[in-house]
Amino acid sequence: MKIDFIELRHIRMRLVAPFETSFGVELDRDCVILILRGEGLTGWGECVAGMSPGYSYETTMTAWHVLTDFFVPAIVGSEIVTVEDLRDRLRVFKGHPLARAGLEMAFWDLLAQAAGKPLATALGGVRKTVPVGVSVGIQKDAELLVDTVGKFIDQGYDRIKIKIKPGRDVDDVQAVRRAFPDLKLQVDANSAYTIEDATSIEALDDYDLLLIEQPLAEDDLIDHSRLQARLKTAICLDESILSVRHARQAVEIDACRIINIKPGRVGGLSEAMAIHNLCLESNIPVWCGGMLETGIGRASNVAIASLPGFTLPGDISASDRYYVEDIADPPFVLNPDSTLDVPTKPGLGVEVLGDRLDRVTLRREAFRA
Repeated sequence: MKIDFIELRHIRMRLVAPFETSFGVELDRDCVILILRGEGLTGWGECVAGMSPGYSYETTMTAWHVLTDFFVPAIVGSEIVTVEDLRDRLRVFKGHPLARAGLEMAFWDLLAQAAGKPLATALGGVRKTVPVGVSVGIQKDAELLVDTVGKFIDQGYDRIKIKIKPGRDVDDVQAVRRAFPDLKLQVDANSAYTIEDATSIEALDDYDLLLIEQPLAEDDLIDHSRLQARLKTAICLDESILSVRHARQAVEIDACRIINIKPGRVGGLSEAMAIHNLCLESNIPVWCGGMLETGIGRASNVAIASLPGFTLPGDISASDRYYVEDIADPPFVLNPDSTLDVPTKPGLGVEVLGDRLDRVTLRREAFRA
């Protein structure tokens, strides 16, 4: 398939509510939308890099630079037959997995459309619906946290993840657990602790959590292994896993018992599938994390979450969890059993609404063969 045209859009969308993690508060969400055209088809991708280098060193600005100056020129006008061809063309460049993943997502969309298949089918998905939960940011106090969690439960979510950080951990978890003793509950620290904080983390063992996500630094597999040995609760790694190699190393040294797979973080759907396959062979449960995606990225996440190894509810959530008005249609709606439907139309299975996309676009740049 010859890639005739590529366009980038830097967009900014207002969140329905502020979202606070251990590295800051987000009011708006920036990302880069990618448009690829070839053989009369249009593929859509989403680079999930935000404005601040909190979760990752990548930002919308660095992604824009790498895409416009390196990745896109290596692709536009080229005949690319497979995803591996695309990956090979980018292999000469180091790093920037979020930018790679956005470009690869758009190409996967093109390939699935050309084959007349839903993206989930093209990836090897086996489910018609995928189980989902919701991620709750740090609230003003424990009372407000319990109230917020209760509202999401009332909406139909049966798995809740709460963000934690030093000083906002045990008391918050205790309050939620007391209010909802049977709730599927997990926590996410986003690397906010060190091994010296192990006592605080061990205290979370008393609250019947599904998992403790990324308690230590992203580059610290060894201390995660030491910490996991002290816990009965499973550690789940997120930021630490950037490739199938990292996943293999983490599994081999017992640094975790669960892995969160975010296609953006690992450089694309292909690497995400490789990690899934490794974990399936190793009996390591996986689930799909979220990055506040629009309907474009959400459709991709739902597709990969339909693979057989994704046995835990993902942080995908319904469209109205984050945005009053999304840029893609139809919106993802929470089913009564806390699942989302997997799109059945070819490709991503959603339609990008041009007028809405234009309203949130801050800048755009096009490249032609």
